[in-house]
Amino acid sequence: MPNLALETHQLRKVYSGAPQAAVEALDLSVPEGAVFGFLGPNGAGKTTTIGMLLGNVRPTSGSATVLGKPIGDRNTRRSIGYLPEKFQFHEFLTGTEFLDLHGRLYGLDAATRKARIPEALERVGLGEKAKTPLKAFSKGMQQRAGLAQAVLHKPRLVILDEPTSALDPLGRRIVRELIVSLKEEGTTVVLNSHLLSEVETTCDFVAIIRRGRVVKQGTLAELTAQPASVVIELEGISERQLLAAQAFGPVEHTDTWLRVETEATAALVSALVGAGAQVRAVTPARQSLEDAFIRLMEDGTDSGSEVDSQDAR
Repeated sequence: MPNLALETHQLRKVYSGAPQAAVEALDLSVPEGAVFGFLGPNGAGKTTTIGMLLGNVRPTSGSATVLGKPIGDRNTRRSIGYLPEKFQFHEFLTGTEFLDLHGRLYGLDAATRKARIPEALERVGLGEKAKTPLKAFSKGMQQRAGLAQAVLHKPRLVILDEPTSALDPLGRRIVRELIVSLKEEGTTVVLNSHLLSEVETTCDFVAIIRRGRVVKQGTLAELTAQPASVVIELEGISERQLLAAQAFGPVEHTDTWLRVETEATAALVSALVGAGAQVRAVTPARQSLEDAFIRLMEDGTDSGSEVDSQDAR
């Protein structure tokens, strides 16, 4: 079993005066070196969970370890890089000065800062902006500068909260490439994002939470697994053909295609042709991460976890 970069046991947070827990009985396991997608609707408890893992929010009950140490361990915090969703930097500083400040806060010596700052700026596509004040940066460029500070000290764990929210397509590609390079270096990345396509492209493991509880977690393949099904395009569908398909399993259909839950694709096609169908195409159906996410939200429960559409932050 791989070592875990993050692990929580029944982690719970109730804010004073709140009608319900922001995080309830949360159990997470994140392997070292993984890219972990942390998903949920607004107010699901993602930000509170990250705050507890960083040691900024005190849990009401439960426990958690980060890089093998209890949350809040001072030395461990030096091994974490973090970009919050909402950030505000000293805009009078240049890109280099901004990273130099954070390098000092991380405890990097002058020689190390001098070597790493240009490298960090290049990694986020800001190499030519080293001497430009942050006030002249666009919102997306400031977000990329924030990414540079998160990786400047070569942390073992990087937590990114909505890192592409202000970015254009080019900026999002830079972030994807950065995450891939961090994974290749053995760094664990926790990615909180509303862009499910980004998570699906970059993440190995995913956890979906709602109402402060884990709805489902596992590998990307496990989350998108579904009963075997096939989509068949036809030149029109008769009642006879629909009945033939329904003999093989549950059916969704329009006037031109059928989606059937079955592993007997060849027999299904043969039965449809026997019923007079003109088959245009046969395609194995695949569930995207977005499909899985929406289905879990609509189902209301999964693995015994209660979910609801309105959550406490």
